[in-house]
Amino acid sequence: MTTSPVPQGDDFSDRQIRPVQYRDLEDIEALTLDDFDEDIDRRAQNFRTQVQQVRPWFGLFKILSFFPNPLQHRFHVYVAESMANRGEEGKIRGAIQVTPFNSSRSTWRVEQVRVHPAESLSEPKGIGAQLLRYCLETVWEARTWVLEVNINQKDSLALFRQHGFQPLAELTYWSLPPQLLQELAKQEPDLPNLLPVSNADAQLLYQLDCVSMPPLLRQVFDRHIQDFKISLVDSLLGRCQSWCGSPQISRGYVFEPQRKAAIGYFELILSNRDERPHQAKLIVHPAYTWLYPKLLIQMAQITRRYPPRSLELISADYQHERREYLEQLGAIRSSHTLMMSRSVWHKIRETKPENSALAEMLQGLQPVPRTPIPSRMSWLKWPNNPPLDPLDSPGELPPVKPPSEPPDQGHPV
Repeated sequence: MTTSPVPQGDDFSDRQIRPVQYRDLEDIEALTLDDFDEDIDRRAQNFRTQVQQVRPWFGLFKILSFFPNPLQHRFHVYVAESMANRGEEGKIRGAIQVTPFNSSRSTWRVEQVRVHPAESLSEPKGIGAQLLRYCLETVWEARTWVLEVNINQKDSLALFRQHGFQPLAELTYWSLPPQLLQELAKQEPDLPNLLPVSNADAQLLYQLDCVSMPPLLRQVFDRHIQDFKISLVDSLLGRCQSWCGSPQISRGYVFEPQRKAAIGYFELILSNRDERPHQAKLIVHPAYTWLYPKLLIQMAQITRRYPPRSLELISADYQHERREYLEQLGAIRSSHTLMMSRSVWHKIRETKPENSALAEMLQGLQPVPRTPIPSRMSWLKWPNNPPLDPLDSPGELPPVKPPSEPPDQGHPV
């Protein structure tokens, strides 16, 4: 990775964008503390925790980022650094974190865009726009970009809309208090076909994921079977984190024997040290929405083995049954976010008219002047033959002038 000057056409000679270095971690952590004065931002808190975890192993992650491996993009961060023009050389004015969204790296996700409190995030030529444009132009693998932004963060929404991001889905975060989880844990889930997850089940989970979302999201996410497999490195990291007291992960899926398909899946990230809530990922087949209460009961029973924490769950605007059930259950809405996407064809559509492809196709269908191919009737148009009289009957032909020499016998004319 190399240091890049500012984008062409912008007068930002006092800043440069470069990959993150070890000496930048303290400044990046400060950006997550000072970025928002309102309620604590969830992604900022997760980013700060990630910076603290990466700090002891930063040298190893830096080496792994130079060649393909499962940890290559574990901490993919760029920073905007002030230069010597204002006497603030070496000051970090902003940072951005991006990660691959799928195993093929055709879709990338913008995780964080953080700027100094003195900077405006929504400024069209500000540091946030500079960082975002740099990633859009540098990550050549990305065909689609996705991100998630809180609907109350007007500056972030303005920044992303200025760069071609369009709304994709609305997400609601729900919180189940510990008392509600204890009540659910007293019931029986009645899931006889609940199975543990292994890499052999990746095909079933991939099919469940495809059928549980609209076609547009399925196209943008571009997931494959490999996305539902756990690599050896991730498995070893999970065991190391469990030994160190970090959040543990519990997975399971419901198998339908008659259809030989997975109809429900849950993933629990269990918090056993800090005060952060448990986080749950839930996928249910649209034809088996009656699994919602049963899977929540199963997850509530798993959380009983850990300190009492609230459980965080997400519902999308196309999951009406899940939202209705959580409302009836008494879950609390904690936040509302907007998922947005941007295609790499956005710039092409801006510079090229929409009907240009149709015009090119019609131009190719225009007739081209060519020399006519002689046919068997072309002898009627020889110079020695008189033209056809339009008054003659269709069945009569004009008289043909006999040749000067008779033809040979046996060779009719």
